Amino acid sequence: MRALVALLLVAMAAPAAASDAVEPATIERDVVYRTVAGRALHLDIYRHADTAAAPAPVLIHFHGGGWARGARPADWTGFRPYLAAGLSLVTVQYRLAGDARAPAAVQDARCALHWVAANAARLGFDPDRIVVTGTSAGGHLALMAGLLPAANDIDSVECKGAARAAAILDFYGPTDLTNIASRSGARHPTVANWVGEGAQAAATERAMSPVVWIARNSPPVFIAHGDADPVVPIVQSIELKRRLDALAVPSELFVVRGGGHGKFAPEQRAEVSKQAIAFLCGRALLAVTACETKN
Repeated sequence: MRALVALLLVAMAAPAAASDAVEPATIERDVVYRTVAGRALHLDIYRHADTAAAPAPVLIHFHGGGWARGARPADWTGFRPYLAAGLSLVTVQYRLAGDARAPAAVQDARCALHWVAANAARLGFDPDRIVVTGTSAGGHLALMAGLLPAANDIDSVECKGAARAAAILDFYGPTDLTNIASRSGARHPTVANWVGEGAQAAATERAMSPVVWIARNSPPVFIAHGDADPVVPIVQSIELKRRLDALAVPSELFVVRGGGHGKFAPEQRAEVSKQAIAFLCGRALLAVTACETKN
């Protein structure tokens, strides 16, 4: 399964020839970042060579799969453009719906952000340049991890006070769970599977909707979405952009013309990566040299 997800991620971010030679300086796999209900949750760390000289930016990635499937990528190769831009990479395991329903995955995402910041000095990461990202349900988790305020009723006790993300890269993630339905108009089955049924379902769907948590001091958000996405309608990203604009939060929505649910043409994949990196450059989150040579 992890190998399959890795292949999908390679398809998302087509590497440019100039970045083919880029590789992590060190790799740490299966690092435990939290233990919950007796179960250890892991992450993989791919450190950029720049971390040996000075604290450098890091990208935390959450995989997709409707909060119910998938796994963190088996390797780093789908992220070559980001490593070429000077970013280290952390890929995260989180609890799926079959193990624990909402808000478990969000709590895990927040704990991963907390762990990376707490260990930043040891790893050579800059705690002020932590970027969170994800695809589909992983994009949703990246948004929740980055948009939740420090004081909230969702965080696990041991992970309260998570660091502020410097930016969010959201790739076609659902943003308003109260406003995404099946073709019949009923609750979307993927959302219902993760949130559950009962009297609290509506309140949970609202609390798990990133658009609810946007504030004037929210981190900058880059959004990429295909306008032919049959899984997560592009209106979800359009509404996210509208609400970010209303509060003057720096953001960009890159629409992939004819793009499905991450099924972009090679040149479109390359352009998505290029635009996302340019967005980070515009926020002064990457080295000047990386921005000059890669964009």
